[in-house]
Amino acid sequence: MHNSVELKKMLADGEFDKRLIEVYLTESEVEFQKQRCSKIIDSFVSIYGDSEDIRLFSAPGRTEVGGNHTDHNHGKVLAASVNLDTVAAASKRDDNIASETTEGYSQLTVDLSDLDVHTEEYGKPSALIRGMCAGFAKRGYNIGGFNAASASRVLAGSGLSSSAAYEVLIGTILNHLYNDGKVSAVEIAKIAQFAENEYFGKPSGLMDQMASSVGSFITIDFKDVNDPVIKKVDFDFASCGYALCIIDTGGSHANLTDDYAAVRGEMESAASVFGKSVLREVDEAEFMSNIPLVREKSGDRAVLRAMHFYNENKRVDAEVEALTKGDFDTFKSLVIESGYSSYMYNQNVYTVKAPAEQGVSVALALCEKLLKGKGAWRVHGGGFAGTVQAFVPQDMLDGFKSEVESVFSEGSCHILSIRPFGGIEL
Repeated sequence: MHNSVELKKMLADGEFDKRLIEVYLTESEVEFQKQRCSKIIDSFVSIYGDSEDIRLFSAPGRTEVGGNHTDHNHGKVLAASVNLDTVAAASKRDDNIASETTEGYSQLTVDLSDLDVHTEEYGKPSALIRGMCAGFAKRGYNIGGFNAASASRVLAGSGLSSSAAYEVLIGTILNHLYNDGKVSAVEIAKIAQFAENEYFGKPSGLMDQMASSVGSFITIDFKDVNDPVIKKVDFDFASCGYALCIIDTGGSHANLTDDYAAVRGEMESAASVFGKSVLREVDEAEFMSNIPLVREKSGDRAVLRAMHFYNENKRVDAEVEALTKGDFDTFKSLVIESGYSSYMYNQNVYTVKAPAEQGVSVALALCEKLLKGKGAWRVHGGGFAGTVQAFVPQDMLDGFKSEVESVFSEGSCHILSIRPFGGIEL
């Protein structure tokens, strides 16, 4: 048990250095993270006063690596946690109130004696706190009041899922303050999905929460959405000689709801031709034998998106195999294939409502010019606007970043790494 003065002294004296290197991967990050944690402790004290038992927690953002637009039709995905995270200083309180303050935002207070869904809280962070506590209680775990001060480096709107990182952070705090760390990472992710679906009012899948909670590379098979198969992929990204870059093209995700819905809707329309609700239930050979019928009933784009679904599922398996074998060259070629499939078949690189606006297309073309034969690139996340993912050789990184930012803007190319941990106590 440590108060703020003791905890800051431990940071300054290097007692956290080994742990911080494990989590953030490079010694150059350690000093920054020590200062960051010290600042968060100061924020905690300024808001709540000191405590005899302040503890530090972290939950990462995530990146989708394979399985673009497959989860909603019960497909397969490959995802990974990244080194950008949300960190909190937290301690227990004894009045059954959860209070959380994120840097730059107002203080939130949730009375844990009321764990009902509040529809007026839809879309608000307080709903996630209430939902996480409700989910823990529903599964028979302990809950209780806490104070927390947090700060996030997970880029909002970047496809790195800042919301999942926040949910997992709250779950990690509850796990360690009240359950001795016994709640599994998989259970925390499922509780986080429950909180987002039922309390926050957003019908999200499970990929974001699972990647943030479990950490490193993970693959998820959603064939049974009530009991998805989750496996951690054993691959040391830090040793492969590449950096993960996320390029923010500056496009707005506003007014794209119809585009996202159409991807799922057309895949499900193609499945309905065979009397099924999702494509995972339709045998690929049967689909291929009946393309004329699917064209007639659901349209040509539905055919193409279905073909993307089938091939993307197989690519996820191949990517996992390549990483497991340490074959990064094959992995890169599969990432590029995934990107081409998303562009040509799934068609989620730009919206047909605004064909003159193709920032993602420009970023992909630039990546191909700079990285062909050396790296890999693909649309990132939901698509239509937003971000591109690239795996860039470390010796090309400075030049790549400079070229990209000369086309978009300074700070648009974010250099990341795959983090080997999910939600943790530091």
